[in-house]
Parts: sequence; structure tokens; C-alpha cells
Amino acid sequence: MKQLDKLEKRTLNAVLERSASLFADRPALGFVDGDPMTYGEFAEQVRALSALLHKRGIRPGDRVALLSTNMPNWGVAYFAITTMGAVVVPILPDFHDNAVQHILVHSEAKAIFVSEKLLSKLKGGEFPELASIIRLDDLRLLQGTDMRERLRDTVRAGRAQLERLRQYAMDVLDRKQPEIEEDDLASIIYTSGTTGHSKGVMLTHKNIVYDAETTADLVEFTPDERMVSVLPLAHTYECTLGLVIPLFYGASVRYLQKPPTPRTLLPALQKIKPTFLLIVPLIIEKIYKNKIMPKFRSSAITRGLLKFKGSEKALHRMACKKLHKSFGGAMRCMCIGGAPISPEVERFLFNGGFPYSVGYGMTETSPMVTGASPDEVRYRACGYAVPGVDIRIENPHPDTGEGEILIRGPIVMKGYYKAPQLTESTFDGEWLKTGDLGVLDEDGFLYIKGRSKNVVLGPSGENIYPEEIEAMLNEREYVLESLVYSHEGKLTARVHLDYEQLDKLHGLHKMIESDVRDKLKEQLESLRSEINGMVASFARIIKIVEHPDPFEKTPTHKIKRYLYVDPKENGLADT
Repeated sequence: MKQLDKLEKRTLNAVLERSASLFADRPALGFVDGDPMTYGEFAEQVRALSALLHKRGIRPGDRVALLSTNMPNWGVAYFAITTMGAVVVPILPDFHDNAVQHILVHSEAKAIFVSEKLLSKLKGGEFPELASIIRLDDLRLLQGTDMRERLRDTVRAGRAQLERLRQYAMDVLDRKQPEIEEDDLASIIYTSGTTGHSKGVMLTHKNIVYDAETTADLVEFTPDERMVSVLPLAHTYECTLGLVIPLFYGASVRYLQKPPTPRTLLPALQKIKPTFLLIVPLIIEKIYKNKIMPKFRSSAITRGLLKFKGSEKALHRMACKKLHKSFGGAMRCMCIGGAPISPEVERFLFNGGFPYSVGYGMTETSPMVTGASPDEVRYRACGYAVPGVDIRIENPHPDTGEGEILIRGPIVMKGYYKAPQLTESTFDGEWLKTGDLGVLDEDGFLYIKGRSKNVVLGPSGENIYPEEIEAMLNEREYVLESLVYSHEGKLTARVHLDYEQLDKLHGLHKMIESDVRDKLKEQLESLRSEINGMVASFARIIKIVEHPDPFEKTPTHKIKRYLYVDPKENGLADT
């Protein structure tokens, strides 16, 4: 019997009550270098913090913002807000100060949990509804909303904060707990997508819990799982899969106290030995490009072996075994999502037998739409629809079957906050229009082709998918990232080069500046010829432009295309 069958309602309250009852003494959330709180302690802190919010005037339906880097108290605050019937508004830490302040005003947040490091993002803002600021590091109420009024007491960790919260709880122990329904609003998540417009996605309790249930069922998640959290909890990918799922099943999650660079991440993986890991493609692609490929290319023998499929697979298997060991040796599934993964890197993982899974989803779907267990993975596919969710390909191409992906089911959002017209335009009846292009095979596996708004029309009306050409460009060892788009009716590419790698190849540091420019120009032209020899005639690149700085990206590391392309030529004029 599935563990989730015992839930009377798919609400976050039911998740909390169940985990507190079944797993009270098991470790729940903690830092990598510290003792985790138990599920019993977690539930007690959640209830006490809800009592504090109630005392501060927060009632069901009120919005409460959550702005912080990852930490155990993030989960405490998230559940404290949602289980009292209020609506959590998670804000990504990397958002610009102006974006943070806009969200607080637009959502009419009455309170905010904010970590010490991010308090400065509130400075100078006018928030007429905001009555309470709570420092998340130690769950202390900051007196007043003027950010010049800073408490000078030191942060007290450990059990002391729980005792302090009990003081608030004592005053409201007899209050009636709100009756929360599955369709009640639980969260408003403001996106910062590649189109440049941040939208408040409204997710219900059922949206989130149903998605957690069905996604976990795909990979047979158990209470024995261990996770190290790498991605920001304010992103729905990490929140649903990396917080709600493990808390429902009684698993353990550990948080880093520094950014997840290889220097901090790999020792943490060795210590915790996680069984599940959630990542975006950029993380594994960097490891592959910086750690694995240099070893493959270090000798003429391995370079030669990579040219033959049989020997290539053998090399990939050996390298994947080492990679698995460096990740702690206990990994059952590395879940990859949030952006397209490089074909070269996926081929390495697939050939090498690394336990990975690529899924497809979006904030508007809570987020996961498709997935598969590592045993079911198909190269370049994003799995199949989670149970109870339907996928439709709109206006499929008669030859390729490609068309826009439409979604319906219990995971689909309630709509965009304060944006009824935008909500209406995003739906076709009960179907959510994703804006993504894909194709379904005969077994229901989904293959993503790109964003419909990114498609470039060829000279005779052919569909050109920039993402496919970008993947080819990015496979070159001296290309860090790229962007393909239409400029004056011609296909153009911008590339951000790996100058360190180019220096190794050509000895740039020994050249005068004019010779360096000539060499780079020659390299770009060679790259253009190489790529054009691999694509259809209508998809050939006319020009490659050097882009000296990294592209600006969304929180899931997708390039913000709207900043670099002509919106009228690339279908973005209405966004």
C-alpha cells in the first residue's frame, strides 16, 4: 500500500501531521555540519511559529513572504505559514532588490521571514501592508519595519529558539485550528522567466501535495532516503521535490552553509552519502567539462578510443563509477530538471549507467509533469506523464509529430495572481498552454524540442529550433555557452568562450593583442563551418559573434533570451 493512501486530504497540514506521527524520532532537516532536528521537533517548531504569526495578526488567506538562502528554518517557516491557512510567497535570493520590493508590494505581504544576509534587500522600500519582519536565522521578530532599527542581540542557535517560540504558543493554544481544504491557495511563486516578466503563480495545497505524491511514486521514495539540498528552496522544483517529498516520507535533508561549488559540495556529498540529489544541468555539465573531459583528452589513446562506440561506452562506464563514488557512493537517483541537458553530457551518463533521471515541468505545474525511474530512462526523453496528468500535443506537425505541449490535471496552477487576462490567455479550456514544443512517442515518453517563442522560421517556412544548435555549439570544449537567434532574417549565434581553454590550444598569452583577435576570429569562423556541416541547409548560421561576458540567466540557469535578441524577429513581441 502506498504511504500516501493514508492521507484524508491532500494538504500540507495532512503531510505535517502524518510525518510527526510516524517519524517523530527520525532526523528531518539540518545543516551538513550539524545535528538535524527530528520530525517531532520540526512539527513543534512549525506549530509554535504559526502561533507567533497568529499573534501578529496573520489570518487564513494572508500572504507571508519568505526570503532566504537554504536552511532548516526555511522549511519550518514554509509549513508554519501554509498549515495555518496563510499563503507563502517564496522569493528567490538572487532576485534584484527592486524585484523583491515589487513582489512584497504586489502580493500585499503582511509579514516576511528574511535571513540576515538578505535584510539589505528591503532597505529603502515602502511596504504599506508589511507589519512583521522575522529574522529566519533565529526566528526572532525584528521590532518595527524600518530597516534602520536593527536588533543588536546575537544569534542564538539550537534548542533555545524552540523555547522562545513556546512563549508565543502558550497564548493561543486554545484557538481553533483553521479547516484547510485541498483547493485552498498555499503558495504564490513569482517567476523570473526568459521572457522578462515576473508572474505570481498560484498553487493550491492539492497542486503541491499531489505532485509530490506522484513524483515520489515514480522512483519508489522511502523513509531511508538522504538528500543534500543544492538548489534554492524558493524554486518550486526544490521545494516540492526537495522539501515536501522527503518530509512526507520521513527522509532526511541536509543544507549547505556556503554556495554549492565543487569545493563545498563534494565534501558534503562524501559526508552525507545522499541517495537522491536534485540538480539543474549546469551543475553536472560543469563537472563533466572541467573534471571528466580533460581526463578523456589527456592522452592520444583515450582520444582514439572515444571515436568508437564500444570503447566509448567502456570509458564512460569507468568514469561514471568514479563519479558515483565521488558523490558518496549511495546515489539511487540524480534528478535533472529546470533546463535542457546537453546531449553530450546525457550520452555520457546514459552510456555509463549512472542512475539519473530527466524530468519536465514548470512552476505552473507544481512543477513536475513527467519523469521516470533511472531504470526506465530513455536517451533525450523527459520521461512520461505522472499518474492523473494528461499531455496533449497541439497541432502536431504531420511528419514529425511536434507541436505545443498542453497539460491538464491536479498539478496545474489556479492561475496568475491579480492577472485574470493573462490567466485566461494561458489556458485553452482546462488545458494549460506551456509554450514548449515537444513530441510524444508511442509509449508516452515526452521529447522536448524547445520554446515555441524561440522557434525561428527558415527561408521556406521550416522550423529551426535554436536550442538544438546551441547544444552542438556547447559541446565544443572552448565554448562555455551560446545563444542562437534570428537577426535581420539571418541565423546568428553569440558564444561565450572559455578563454583559458583557448589559451591552452593556441597559446594566446604569447601573442600580441591584434594576433589574439585574429586567432579568435579564425576560431569562430572554423566553428561556424563545423556546425553548418552538421545541420540542414536552412538551419545554417550566417555569423557567430563573440560574447565576452556570461549571459544573464534565470534562477534555473536558462539564458534570458529577451535581453539579447530582437523580439519582433524571434516571436517575443507580445511577451
